[in-house]
Amino acid sequence: MTKPMNEDNHDYYAETYDESVPDWPGEKAYYTEMAEEVRKKGESLLELACGTGRVAIRLARLGGRVVGLDHDEKMLAVARQKSQGMDNIQWVTGDMRSFELGEKFGLVLIPGQAFHNMNTATDQVACMESIRRHLLPGGQFVLHLDAPDMVWLGDLVRDKAGKFEPEKQIRHPRTGRRVNPFKAWKYEPSSQSALERTVWEELDEAGQVVKRIDDGEVRLHSIFPFEVEHLLGRTGFTVRAVYGDFYRNPYGDNSSQMIWVASPAER
Repeated sequence: MTKPMNEDNHDYYAETYDESVPDWPGEKAYYTEMAEEVRKKGESLLELACGTGRVAIRLARLGGRVVGLDHDEKMLAVARQKSQGMDNIQWVTGDMRSFELGEKFGLVLIPGQAFHNMNTATDQVACMESIRRHLLPGGQFVLHLDAPDMVWLGDLVRDKAGKFEPEKQIRHPRTGRRVNPFKAWKYEPSSQSALERTVWEELDEAGQVVKRIDDGEVRLHSIFPFEVEHLLGRTGFTVRAVYGDFYRNPYGDNSSQMIWVASPAER
């Protein structure tokens, strides 16, 4: 069962998110190019699960209207602080499974593999239907997913299940202290669920642990290519492309990412 994150732990997650999540190779240029096309047509852009605004703020700096939606007020508070003085970006608290913004967009993004948080078919369908309602005719939807790694997933039901491994050291943006993150993973084949658990150890100047934060388990759905194809078709989308990275290389056996590009099907 997924353990809920308490208030203090959740603050810590939001505060350190930007330090912990780097850009994927080629991601910045890919989204910039797509956003420029939308801006030139005078259309708006919507990012779902926008978090602290890692992607949305960058695209808003290009000009044009950008809306970022997330259910997490702690993350949005960081985004609002980072985007002070920018009048072309709007932050909305909402659930990407059921939102109604009263406008349509030329481009909708779910970056950062955030769609893996949709853990049931009902959630997935509801999200896609909400997106389709908010796309202009001919508009585009970009979905970034982690490509299934069968070797890694297999290890998570054997030797590596629940074992913490160190991540890259970061520095806390508020305290300035060094932070050592550790992650442990498990996998449930029956539900296609990967369970992620993160622990942060904050160090003083002498290298001693002065704070330890455990965010509990987060359940993420491991989604496979045919599953995405069926989901998009069921919810009224036409697939335009499937890439294996942000350089637009075709998706294949050795791809580490899945980038799906789709548009509302003509009716």
